[in-house]
Amino acid sequence: MANVVVVGAQWGDEGKGKIVDWLSERADVIARFQGGHNAGHTLVIDGNVFKLAILPSGIVRGGKLSVIGNGVVLDPWHLVKEIASLRERGVSITPETLMIAENTPLILPFHGELDRAREEAVGVAKIGTTGRGIGPAYEDKVGRRAIRVADLADSATLESRVDRALVHHDALRRGLGMEPVDRAALIKALAEIAPAVLEYAAPVWKVLNDKRKAGKRILFEGAQGALLDIDFGTYPYVTSSNVIAGQAATGVGLGPGAIDFVLGIVKAYTTRVGEGPFPAELHDADGERLGERGHEFGTNTGRKRRCGWFDAVLVRQTCATSGVNGIALTKLDVLDGFETLKICVGYELDGARIDYLPTAADHQARCKPIYEELPGWSESTEGARSWADLPAAAIKYVRRVEELIDCPVALLSTSPEREDTILVTDPFED
Repeated sequence: MANVVVVGAQWGDEGKGKIVDWLSERADVIARFQGGHNAGHTLVIDGNVFKLAILPSGIVRGGKLSVIGNGVVLDPWHLVKEIASLRERGVSITPETLMIAENTPLILPFHGELDRAREEAVGVAKIGTTGRGIGPAYEDKVGRRAIRVADLADSATLESRVDRALVHHDALRRGLGMEPVDRAALIKALAEIAPAVLEYAAPVWKVLNDKRKAGKRILFEGAQGALLDIDFGTYPYVTSSNVIAGQAATGVGLGPGAIDFVLGIVKAYTTRVGEGPFPAELHDADGERLGERGHEFGTNTGRKRRCGWFDAVLVRQTCATSGVNGIALTKLDVLDGFETLKICVGYELDGARIDYLPTAADHQARCKPIYEELPGWSESTEGARSWADLPAAAIKYVRRVEELIDCPVALLSTSPEREDTILVTDPFED
């Protein structure tokens, strides 16, 4: 019985929500291991669209345990709102179906305020964050001044934690011309929200270790994509946590031996939201067409995504840093109708050809894509559920992607509907 980690292998928005939902039918536990509510997942089940931000994608499926691990940063007010929204649509959420790690750090209102103020202050040098306080919350975690879920259970501990955090934050706010945090209002708000969060609090590390020993299948769900990883992404235009597969174990309290298969989610082309380098970005009609056909707007933010051809250099790199065993290739149907397709197979940097994205920001900015052209197809791939349903040119495209990234396709997705999926290798049985 394998335990599977799902990671985005590009800049996020690869279609992880559908794949996690598809895999969750085979899993007993779905565990979210990093990120915050800046990472939107869209699920389409029997024509019903569910948009999730912080809750694991398995929450809409009955009979599963969903877990929010300690590697996540949690906005308690958003959590309560998202739970209420799903309940209104008939989704049952109880402490038996949802658990939150007691050592999960909280995102507080002053985190979002700081996030937005700093982006505004730097102007053209902004990172392009969602302004939801994710980064400042992670900063407080490593700065040992975070308020965690368990702290909500004791008023004395909570006040002590708040005071420690405000020593830091009020000083920052003064420097940015902001008023100090209203301590009394914050403590009151936390006391009011506490029961709704503590209802789900649990020693997740223990629960998951017990589940693993009992032979239960665990699906580890990541957010964003590996190119936004704080260490291996396009720094500083990255998220504030480790996104690659190695974080799955740390983010829930299991050892690395708990991971049996790493599934990288890969879009059949490339998109990015926000600032930062993007060597294969298109600024022409093809780029517009990809964005329109792929409905490339952020699930939570509504921001338009930048679009480009498939970049095999980047995906080969992220497959290596995450130890990907197989990929799920999504949105193949968006490429339907293109007469010619291109794949970025390398970069030209100052006259020399390289086969990886360099670390230095100035080198990244000077990388020019080297393309290989492949014939497109006029037939529709939307809804295909077997190789026999695909045009020969589409199969050739998929096989070339496998060769260039040095990793096999395990799943192929041909529409947002969960059943429109071609299974090549079942990660739980590999």
